[in-house]
This record gives sequence, C-alpha cells and structure tokens, in this order.
Amino acid sequence: MERISRIQAFLEQNPGDNFLRHALALEYIKLGRDAEARSLFEAILTQSPDYIGSYYHLAKLLEKMQETATAITWYEKGMQAAKQAGDQHAYNELQGAYEELVY
Repeated sequence: MERISRIQAFLEQNPGDNFLRHALALEYIKLGRDAEARSLFEAILTQSPDYIGSYYHLAKLLEKMQETATAITWYEKGMQAAKQAGDQHAYNELQGAYEELVY
C-alpha cells in the first residue's frame, strides 16, 4: 500500500503522467484490484494510444478476467500501434501473446 500511496502522491502533482498511471495499474493488479487497473490502462490508451507498453498489460489482464475477445482486440490495437511507432520488440511481444491466445 505504501507504493500505491507514493505513486498517487506523484500523480497529484502530475495527473497525466502515463508512466505513473501505468505503474499504479500494475500495483493494483498485484493486489487483485483488477477493475481499477483496467480503468487506468484504458484511460492511458484512450488518451495516449502511442503508450505502447500498456497494451500488453491490459490485454493480459483481460485474459485473466476471461474477456478473451476484448483481449484479442487490445492485442491487435497494440500491434498496430507498435508497428506505427517502429517498436519491433513490443510488436513481437504483443504478437507472441496474441498468437498464444488465438491459436
């Protein structure tokens, strides 16, 4: 909880910081607060679709929540965003997770 408190304090100073929001979402996942994590990831990607790292974590979370179709959609969006950004590493990671889920 201390980590969450520190991240939230930083977010009060800079509420649009995607790195901090992403970190907070990951902390929520550790505590089983999946709905809160999902909301943060979705907010990040809605406001900043080029924040590539959140696609993988959102889709994995959706898999865990047994929302396979929605997870597939986010993997596809993430692969497209990674390709546009020229981030081959992220693209490969997303594609691997996507293929593992689909096939």
